[in-house]
Amino acid sequence: MKKRSIKNTRINEEVLREISEIIRNDVKDPRVNSTLTSVVAVEVAPDLKTSKVYISVLGDEKLQEDTIKGLTSSAGYIRRQLASKLNLRNTPEIHFILDQSIEYGVRMSKLIDEVNGGN
Repeated sequence: MKKRSIKNTRINEEVLREISEIIRNDVKDPRVNSTLTSVVAVEVAPDLKTSKVYISVLGDEKLQEDTIKGLTSSAGYIRRQLASKLNLRNTPEIHFILDQSIEYGVRMSKLIDEVNGGN
């Protein structure tokens, strides 16, 4: 498995920070609830052509699905905003992916609390 370069790691962190800010402040799509949506991770390809943005949404499946659809339809706008904020050779094409790890962790924590509370 190839190690990530320091440059790629820095770009991932910078893109994550900027996309989080853009979603929080600039996206006006009614399907995207910025208070319940967070960017968990970003993976930008080494050639800067594409990026995978992992999104966590607190809420039911319908809310998660609507949020991903809203973000996907806003991807061009988010990419333009990202290009104006970051000075990169190429601005990556953005692909949003639903990440349910936070929700899974919360559910496991509740189950553990229930088991411990029962003793």
